[in-house]
Amino acid sequence: MHILKSDGRTLSFSTIRLIWLAVAVSIMLPVCGVVLQAQWIADPGVDKLLQTSIDQVYNLEFDKAEGTLAEVVRLRPDHPAGFFFQAMVQWWRILCNYDDASQDDLFFRKLEIVIDMCDKRLDKNPDDITALFFKGGSVGFRGRLRANRGNWIGAANDGVVALPLVQKAYTLDPNNADVLLGMGIYNYYAEVIPDRYPIVKPLMIFFPSGDRKKGLAQLELATKNANYARVEAKYFLMQNYYLYEKNFARALEIARSLHASYPRNPLFHRYLGRTLVTNGLMDEANAVFTEIEELYVKKQTGYDLYDGREAYYYLGRYQFFAGRYPQALEYFYKSDELSRKLDKEGPSGFMSLANLQVGMIYDLQGKREHALQQYRKVLAMKEYENSHRDAKKYTEKPYGK
Repeated sequence: MHILKSDGRTLSFSTIRLIWLAVAVSIMLPVCGVVLQAQWIADPGVDKLLQTSIDQVYNLEFDKAEGTLAEVVRLRPDHPAGFFFQAMVQWWRILCNYDDASQDDLFFRKLEIVIDMCDKRLDKNPDDITALFFKGGSVGFRGRLRANRGNWIGAANDGVVALPLVQKAYTLDPNNADVLLGMGIYNYYAEVIPDRYPIVKPLMIFFPSGDRKKGLAQLELATKNANYARVEAKYFLMQNYYLYEKNFARALEIARSLHASYPRNPLFHRYLGRTLVTNGLMDEANAVFTEIEELYVKKQTGYDLYDGREAYYYLGRYQFFAGRYPQALEYFYKSDELSRKLDKEGPSGFMSLANLQVGMIYDLQGKREHALQQYRKVLAMKEYENSHRDAKKYTEKPYGK
């Protein structure tokens, strides 16, 4: 069975871009997972506001998060935390409409506010952990978006600047559970990515060596003990277990937890569906992707073309295995239609495999010429999950014969 195991948004990235993001940029403290200790803002009321804002951001409640963070900034205008999380609201707004680059400049400006504030603190005290982490997170996010937009030189410069900041902060406070997020991400990917993509090995001479087992252990500890990085640690663990460790049961366990806590987050929602598929829980997976398709149609915040495409693909797979071929064709064609809008860098795995399965259905329906046309389409696309092998096989002998 064909199962696409990459995130819908990152499917459009080239392999090199994925490598860069994992090795050079994701060592930062991504998506709200910045390191932050309660003692850095001694006021428990402000600390509670920050935690509330993080939950609001993850749940895509942007207006609420902006209101909460405005209060944080009012109460502590001298601290970078409120300003950093205001930038994170903008980050998630970008993710919710990823192909629209018009919001990038505002995001960069918000990050610059944090970086300038941290630089002033570091001028007074080079060992200011708060400043090290918020600057590292800000520079890392700037590089992350630059890499996503194809600005490789800018992204490389940000990676070179950010890594020493994270390492120094870790040296100053190695027992901080939140710190383990950044170090765990780096340790894991610095070993895994070069093994999976040998082309990146020459680049690793510029970075410290990684430790896969240590990285997983650090992330596991962060999910249990971190104050503010717990959710992000769960997200990276889920990805690691799903994509690289092939521990689909553990990935599903984490996906259930994330979706239960943040039901409005489409990324967690889609991962729940994927992990259900890989665990063979097809009825439950179909129910989840039906929910995603409905939210996409309703245009709920965050549910965009990527979510719709993935939902249609898996809904088509479910109908295919149930023998309901007309319904399966409808879903596959909808997935293909969205792929044609999204695949600006060439056909994606969704497009290739949807077209392959359309051909298989045509064979089952006795429409051999239509089936052959589909297989020829697939052979003209990049191969995904043995799509070329299967297309060649069914060209020689009709599927189901």
